[in-house]
Amino acid sequence: MSYAKRRRFLWVLFLAGLALAAVVANSTTLARMGFDELAQKSSAVARLRCVGSESHWDGGELWTETRFAVVERNKGLLGASITVRMLGGRADGFTSHVDGVPAFRTGEEVYLFLWDKPGEAYRVLGWAQGTFQIIRDARTGAEKITQESSSANFDQRTRQFHGEGIRGMALPAFQEKLRQALGRGVATEH
Repeated sequence: MSYAKRRRFLWVLFLAGLALAAVVANSTTLARMGFDELAQKSSAVARLRCVGSESHWDGGELWTETRFAVVERNKGLLGASITVRMLGGRADGFTSHVDGVPAFRTGEEVYLFLWDKPGEAYRVLGWAQGTFQIIRDARTGAEKITQESSSANFDQRTRQFHGEGIRGMALPAFQEKLRQALGRGVATEH
């Protein structure tokens, strides 16, 4: 290989390395958080009803701001409604999907574990980990809770499935688990 070709090859390799470093530097990895850790680290925990959302550009990235009516407060000081801001969304013909970022539908109810910075909208702590969907059984009307990040994983060693997170938990059991994790008695407002 000639000197010029080798130099061009090394230059391309160098640029590819820089591009890879930029991608790795901008990626986000969330550590798995247990229920008690979510409860303790959150600024607020509440049952919320989604009333709408809109996406917009900010700093070259798409963000979605979702408005919620507060149905029940379990932790923190919240008004009658709040806004949650999360990375990703759809605007101007572009869609940005970020794995692990929850998406909400108008009318759905969720429990969210929230954190905030002064002067900014709330964020969901642990993204999907801090999102608990409320699903109503059409036949019985009973409400069940499923953590958005829950999953069944197959363990090759034991050849069995094991679940992570909360799936299909009855609402009263979830509320009791939440009260225990917050380390206090019933302190909800409707």
